[in-house]
Parts: sequence; structure tokens; C-alpha cells
Amino acid sequence: GQGKSTFIKILGGVLPMSEGELTWKVRPSWPIGFGGGFQGSLSGLDNIRFLSRVYAANYDTVLERVENFAELGLALKQPVKHYSSGMRARLAFGLSLAIDFDCYLIDELIAVGDARFAAKCADELFTRRADRAFIMASHDMNSVASVCSSALIIESGQVKFFDDVAEAIDVYSWLRAA
Repeated sequence: GQGKSTFIKILGGVLPMSEGELTWKVRPSWPIGFGGGFQGSLSGLDNIRFLSRVYAANYDTVLERVENFAELGLALKQPVKHYSSGMRARLAFGLSLAIDFDCYLIDELIAVGDARFAAKCADELFTRRADRAFIMASHDMNSVASVCSSALIIESGQVKFFDDVAEAIDVYSWLRAA
């Protein structure tokens, strides 16, 4: 690849930069749906409590949001290591949205669960947070066209910014065809 996922993980603080410095003037999320920060031996509830503390968020508020959004019910009391991949994804996505950030980092649009739940995720992310910034890495040009107002192409270690998303899609399509 061209480093899209690595770029998003660096922006989210999941991976260190090999050189240079990154300074945010806003509060960024971790990559949406990223469950790599979960402690498997802890319950979903304990993971929620831990991340609430890390991000100085009110635990009761975060818990209520995750419970209502993720639809995991009593499974939240079980250790995360016993969750199916779908349950982990729901918990990760729910937690990503339960804590308020100024900028949300998205590594591909994540279709979590069935069509109804995927639509719920998209609505919660893009409609209810329309006043927030998003940085999304994606190969899906339909998603880029539908949710982005500007674009960045990373090709062979070089970066090109586009104010015009349609132009970026044309250039990206040309690069993929070459």
C-alpha cells in the first residue's frame, strides 16, 4: 500500500513517527473502530471505564452512549477476549463515538454488523457530527465523493492536496490505471 492506514494510525497516536513532529490544535480521535487498545482480560465495562479516564470523559455518560449505540447488552460484563470480532467492532465503534472529539480519524468506512447497524454507524458519525472534522483514508471513491470536501493523495511517498474532490478522484483513478 501507500501508507494510508499507517498515516491514520500515526495521526491517532497508535503508531510512533519515525521522524519529525506532529502537533494538533484540535482533539483527534483514535482511528474509528480501532480495537487494538482493548485489554482482553477486562470486561467491556472496564475497558469503557479505562478509556473514559484516559480521555477525561464522564464514565456514566460514555457508558450510556456505548450501551445505547453498540447494542451489546449483558456482553459488556464479559471479558473482551471472549467477544466475537463483530462484538469487538461494535464496542470499538461505540466507544469511538461515545467520546467527543474535534476530529475523527477513519481508516476506510467501517461496515459494522448488518445493514441496519451499518446505516446507524454512518448516521451517527456523519449526520450527528456534521460540525466536526474528519480525516478518512480510503480506496472507495464513492465514499470519498459522498463524504469528503477535500482530498489528499499519497503516491510513492509523495503527498498532493486537492480542494476539488472530483479532480482528486480523477487523478487517483488515473494513477490506479497506470
